Amino acid sequence: MSPDVDLTVPLPGPHPLRKGFLDLDHRLFAAVAARHWPGGDRVLPRLSRSANHGALWFAAAAAVAASRTPRARRAAVRGIASLGVASLTINTVGKRSVRRARPVLDPVPLVRQLKRQPITTSFPSGHAASAAAFATGVALESPAWGAAVAPVAAAVALSRVYTGVHFPSDVLAGAALGAGAAFAVRGLVPTRAQLTPPARPVAQVPALSGGEGLVMVANLGSGTSERVRALCDALPLAEVIEAEPAEVPAELEKAAGRARVLGVCGGDGTVNAAAGVALRHGLPLAVLPGGTLNHFAYDLGVEDVRALSRALEQGEGVRVDVGRFTSGGLSGIFLNTFSLGVYPELVRERERWSHRIGGWPAGLLAAVRVLRADRHPLRAEVGGRTRPLWMLFAGNGTYHRMGLAPGRRLDLADGRLDVRVVHGGSRPALRLLSAAFAGPLTRSPAHAAVQVPRLRLKGVAPGTLLAYDGEVTETEGDVTVEKLPEALTVYRPLPGD
Repeated sequence: MSPDVDLTVPLPGPHPLRKGFLDLDHRLFAAVAARHWPGGDRVLPRLSRSANHGALWFAAAAAVAASRTPRARRAAVRGIASLGVASLTINTVGKRSVRRARPVLDPVPLVRQLKRQPITTSFPSGHAASAAAFATGVALESPAWGAAVAPVAAAVALSRVYTGVHFPSDVLAGAALGAGAAFAVRGLVPTRAQLTPPARPVAQVPALSGGEGLVMVANLGSGTSERVRALCDALPLAEVIEAEPAEVPAELEKAAGRARVLGVCGGDGTVNAAAGVALRHGLPLAVLPGGTLNHFAYDLGVEDVRALSRALEQGEGVRVDVGRFTSGGLSGIFLNTFSLGVYPELVRERERWSHRIGGWPAGLLAAVRVLRADRHPLRAEVGGRTRPLWMLFAGNGTYHRMGLAPGRRLDLADGRLDVRVVHGGSRPALRLLSAAFAGPLTRSPAHAAVQVPRLRLKGVAPGTLLAYDGEVTETEGDVTVEKLPEALTVYRPLPGD
């Protein structure tokens, strides 16, 4: 064999497209290193360090939530949840899939370099992912807060190239991953805008310039003072009456005698009382949420003073259904839910503790105490057959669940009662939990769900606990539950304004 023959096989080089991309990435990195931004050497390294372990975003979430509006609080929670998903993805998949070395710091001025250099792989940028996840999550719930957070998130992402710890492609990939995490969270827990009910049927309501003609009764027991002050600033001609809980029914009746529009600020029980007065007097109702849960106002699409004042001044409203129940000489209405069985006991137990430990802890404690107690299911004749029941629930409108979000109504004028029944059995806790996670129109040996306009229950023992819109009373025998379609006119801003 001739010694001049070379039998070595050259190894293939990188693909031309990949090589071109890497060259571009390095050139962009060098260009950023060579560029001097006024104030950048002083601000961007500090900003980059402040985002370590998400500290900057937790502080930003606290600042957003401090505005105390429901949308801001939801935006802050969604931002942190999105950040959490992005961080988990980066640390479990992202950093291990592409083991890219960090950039060489030679072209980066010493004044910009971080005192502590990261030791993980370069691709993708965890800081950029967290920044984009938080900003996108906030923006999906509140575009206004998202616009405020976005420049800070962009600066954090830029700082990772400016300080020399990432290539531009690392940052872009991280930002894309972070935004994807925020959209993934939205898929699991939809934003409020995705669940806003249709603004129909539209009602003719008076436009109240400056709130003139509105008489609003606010329940002081619901902690409404701050919202009342905001309402007075937004609608200076409105008349506002602040009343203790025991005085609210009488003040509502007085207000109805001189109002063009009856207003109420309080929780669901207070709104229920105001709805009854509005129906009797033929008045439109303006609802400002002021309690703990505020199911009706939020399902309606009215969250704060801004939304309500806009609807009042522009004369925008809709008609909604009302539920009605009768039992012997007892009668009442409900805007949200009606129930028999275990749930009224839970409500009563929750109210016993809520003033001492707060609403949500009281609800958890009540659930534990009620489900652990030794009890027997109620008995009632439903559809011609006597059945043992742990609970019967009737919603004023169909409750839907999207992703992991709690059930909400997407239509407040669908003409239907959403009836859920949990059959009697030896293990009420498991049956109640399975029914809680089931959707509408489901059936099983443990529970059933139907949608009907009217329901008749026979054989209900007098004195059986009954709950409606968070209030508890006792039945007086057989129970009838029915719908009053489009019976109540309420203010709410219409889409497109």
